[in-house]
Amino acid sequence: MHRRFTAINEFVSLPFGLKLHLIIMQHVEVPVPTPKKDEVLLKLEAASINPVDWKTQKGMLRPLFPRKFPFIPCTDIAGEVVEVGSGVKNFKAGDKVVAMLSHFSGGGLAEFAVAKETLTVPRPPEVSAAEGAGLPVAGLTAHMALTQSAGVKLDGSGPRKNILITAASGGVGQYAIQLAKLGNTHVTATCGARNMDFVKSLGADEILDYKTPEGSSLESPSGQKYDAVIHCTTGIPWSTFEPNLSSNGKVIDLTPGPGAVVSSVLKKLTFSKKQLVPLLLIPKGENLDYLVKLVKGGKLKTVIDSKHPLSKAEDAWAKSIDGHATGKIIVEP
Repeated sequence: MHRRFTAINEFVSLPFGLKLHLIIMQHVEVPVPTPKKDEVLLKLEAASINPVDWKTQKGMLRPLFPRKFPFIPCTDIAGEVVEVGSGVKNFKAGDKVVAMLSHFSGGGLAEFAVAKETLTVPRPPEVSAAEGAGLPVAGLTAHMALTQSAGVKLDGSGPRKNILITAASGGVGQYAIQLAKLGNTHVTATCGARNMDFVKSLGADEILDYKTPEGSSLESPSGQKYDAVIHCTTGIPWSTFEPNLSSNGKVIDLTPGPGAVVSSVLKKLTFSKKQLVPLLLIPKGENLDYLVKLVKGGKLKTVIDSKHPLSKAEDAWAKSIDGHATGKIIVEP
C-alpha cells in the first residue's frame, strides 16, 4: 500500500431532487501500481504542481480530463526505478530518473507511480529530484514555444529575435527566459514589482511591471518590436499585442481559450502576417533529456518557490491555485 493525494468524485443531495457535484481532495491508501510492458514503476522523490493539475480537479478541462475517478493529480515527477515492465530496455531498478505522466491518468502526488519509458529520462547526480521534477510541463512548454513556434535556435545561431515573455516569474516563464537567452535573442519580460530583480537575474534584458501603465501597454522600454510573444498568462487582448509586434510577429498563447482559437483562425483567413498561435504541448522524451542535461551543465536552473511534504499536499495545492508562486512548487513524499 502507498499514500496518495487524490481527487474523489462526490454528489451531495439538495432539495427538490437536485444534486451538487463536488470534486474533493483526500489523502488515501491504495495498492502500489504494477508497471505494464512499456512502463517503469518509480518510488517518487519529488513531484511538481502545475496549473493544469488543479484546473483538472476543478473540472475546468472537461470532457478531456479527468477520464475517471478517483484521480491522482500531477504529471511531473522524479524518483528511483524499483521495477520495470517486460518490454523496457533502457532502465533498471535503482536508476534515478525524471518522468512526465499522462494528463489522462495523472499519478504524481503519491509515493509510487508508473511512467511510460518513452517519457522517462536519466537524472544525473548533479540534478536534484526537485530540480528534475520541475522540468517536464513547464520546461517542455517553454522549449516547444521557443524552438517550434518562435523559431529560436538554442545554439545561438540564426537571426536575432526580439522576444516578449509575459508572467515571466512563473513556472513556464522562468524557463522561457533562460532558454531564450541561449539563443540569439533580446528578451523583454513582464512580472510584478516584487519579482523584477528575480527576473533580471534569469537573464531578461528588459523588464516591465505589468501593474504600471507602461507595463500594461507591453511597450518595450528601448522601442523593440517583438518577433514573438511567449504568452504565459491570460486577460491581455489582441489589441494590446498588435501594435507591439514586428511585421511578422506572433503571439504564442500557452493557455488558449475558445476566443484565442477563433482569433487564430480569423488571422489566417484574412492572411494577416501577425499571428495568434495557440500552443498545445506535445511532450517528447528527447527534449526532456535535453533539458535535464542543460540543468546538469549549469545552463538552466529550476527555481523552486517552496517544498511541501506529501502529508501537506493540500498546502502546495492551495499555493498553486493562489497564482503568486515565484518558480516551481514541489511536493516530496
